[in-house]
Formats: sequence, C-alpha cells, structure tokens
Amino acid sequence: MPVWLRDFSWEQTVEAVRLTVPVRTARPRRDGVFCTERYLKVSAPPFLFEAALFAPVDAERSRAEIRDGCVSFTLLKKEAAPWASLLAEDGESLARPGRPAAGREQARAKAAATSAEKRGRGKFALEAAIKLEEAERKRIEELKEQERKKATEEIETWKRQNEIQKKIHTKCQLPDKKTEVPRETQGYWNLESFAGKGASKSGALTKARSSGNIFSEKIKEDSVPSPRSPGSIMINFTPRVFPTALRESRIPEEEEWLCKQAEARRIINADIAEIEDLKEEEKNPEWLKDKGNKMFETGNYLAAVNAYNLAIRINNKIPTLYLNRAACHLRLRNLHKAIEDSSQALDLLTPPVSNNAKARVKAHLRRGTALCELELYAEGLQDYLAALKIEPTNKNIEEDAEKIRCIIQGNE
Repeated sequence: MPVWLRDFSWEQTVEAVRLTVPVRTARPRRDGVFCTERYLKVSAPPFLFEAALFAPVDAERSRAEIRDGCVSFTLLKKEAAPWASLLAEDGESLARPGRPAAGREQARAKAAATSAEKRGRGKFALEAAIKLEEAERKRIEELKEQERKKATEEIETWKRQNEIQKKIHTKCQLPDKKTEVPRETQGYWNLESFAGKGASKSGALTKARSSGNIFSEKIKEDSVPSPRSPGSIMINFTPRVFPTALRESRIPEEEEWLCKQAEARRIINADIAEIEDLKEEEKNPEWLKDKGNKMFETGNYLAAVNAYNLAIRINNKIPTLYLNRAACHLRLRNLHKAIEDSSQALDLLTPPVSNNAKARVKAHLRRGTALCELELYAEGLQDYLAALKIEPTNKNIEEDAEKIRCIIQGNE
C-alpha cells in the first residue's frame, strides 16, 4: 500500500501556481512526475501524491523540478484568474483506490508518450533510409565513373595499336621500280639464294607484295567502316476503288459489283437509242430519278412512281430506282408492290460490299415495314434483324426490332 502525502504548500498569482511537494527521504524518478491539464501526480515509492486541480493549466508550458528532497511545480493557468483552492471539490476522491479520472488521465498521457515515441522511431527510420539511398547513389555513381574510365582507356589503347599497325604497314610497303634501293636493304630483296634452285627474284618480290596485301587487308578489317550514303525509297500504293484496305476487302465480290455497274452503264447507252420520242433529258435515268425524288418530297407519289417507271424502262439494273419506288408504294399503301421492289433491289445489290451497305439497309427496312403492315410480323422481324446486322450501332433499328418482337410475343 502506498503512503499518501498530505502536506504540501502552494501559492498563486493571476497567471501561475507554484506547488511544492516534499518527498522526504525518497527520490522520485523522472517517470514518477506526471502532469496534465487537471491532474497532478508525484510517485516516489512508497510515497504517492495525487491532486485534481481546481482549473485547467497549460501542461505543455508548465514545468517541474526535483531538488532538495522535494518536487516543485510551476503551473501556468489557461485562464488568468485566482483559484479558490488548489484542489477541485472531488480532489479527495483521487487519493482513494479505484479512481477512474486518474486512470483516464494516465492512459491518455501514456498514449501521447507512445505516439511521440512512434513519431521519433519513424523519423529515425526515414533518416536511415535517406542515408542508405544516398550511399547507394554514390556507389552507383562510382561504378559509372569506373566504367567510363575503363571504356576511355580501351579506346585509347585501340587508337595506339591502330597507329602502330599503320606505321608498320607503311614501312613494309615495297618501293617503286624507279626508286633506287638502298645498299642496306639489297640483301633483304636478294632472296633467290634462300629460296632454292627453282626460286627467282620475281617470285620473292611477288611473295613480298602478297604479304603486304594481306597485312593491308587485315588493317581494313580492323578499321571502322565509313557511314552509308543517304538515299530515298519510293513506295507506290495500289489504287483502290473501295474505301476499305486491301487486306480487309473481298476482292471477288468487289470485282463482280464493278462489272455490274459497268454493265448498267452500257445498257443505259444502248437503250437510249431505242427511245426516239423522248426529250434528251428524259432519256437519262439519273435525271428521271432526281425528278421523282422532287415529286416524292412534295407528296406527289403517283407522279414519282411514273418517273421511276420510265427510268426503270430505260435501265432496269439500277437498284436505287426500285428502292425509291418501294418508298412511294409504302406511302400509297401498295404493300405487295413495295415488297416486290425491295426484293428486286436486294437482288441487284449483290454481292454485299461496303459501297452498297446503306442501300441494303434501306431495302430491308422497307420490305420489313411492308410485311409488318400486312401483319406478317415474323417475316418483318427477319428483315429488321438483317438491317441491324449491317448497322449494329443503329439504335432506331434496334428499338423498332424490339417493338416487333414484343408484338409477336403478345400475339403468342
């Protein structure tokens, strides 16, 4: 059991409180002196002093000193005002076991100390990591510098060897025939005495020249090659009628489509000659098609049908004429004729290529619309799905197909 200290002395000013707690013969440890805003503790086993302060103090700026067998506190008040007493009204309860307020204050202080210790360890770890990174960086820089010096030395060695080889090659070259050979080297060229009976002076010279050539070839192999001369490369691309790339196209189908277009133009030129009583512009199916389109826009569907009929009579190989006439028959409620014209247009729009994709979509939609008007919803749905397959991103076609599917499910 601790011995509670009851004798203490204190004095105050408006801004501070000075408290002295005698600890007799015992000397408190550093961790035995504890102070928070409203709580004070001095532990010097077996003696113990605790106090709940009358008002909060600034624990960060307050200080404590251990000297002459006592602990002196200088507590700075948070509010400059005189205290009625040092202890709060319930200060005596802190001197009994089982005090919750003191335990909470100690736990809070311990947590603060632990947090500060963690921050210190984190700071120390960060500084250690920075030092390690700096040492690693210096090591890498030293390795780079060593490699650079090594490469420089190798280049200088190679240059010196190359210069020595060039000097040797220059000394070993034979003199011209007109140049007088010095007396000191006459014995070097007089090799017939060492070559045997079958050797000659010309053979010795040939060997000398050949040895010199081999040496020069070796020098050429070791030397750095000269840079290549600049030039230009011409690239010719294959002309394409269709917008798709050649690797993505279907060549047989596209050629068949081009042949059909050429045949249609030939028929136009042949049939115009047979129609003598028409005006010059009326012999042109394109002019008739434009005229029918203008009549369709004004709502004169019968006149538009007549224009398309004459254009088809001149040339029955143009799928756009059947498509436009099918649109007129839909407005006139000639549903069977609209189906026939759409089917005829689809027959002419073969093979399926990128150039006739939009026309095939229109043909499927107009035939599907006519079939749905005749309450043949299953057949009409097939045409809408075929159009959606050509243009899978068309939201309008997708919505119409879903409506037709709902009608079919409702009928079932």
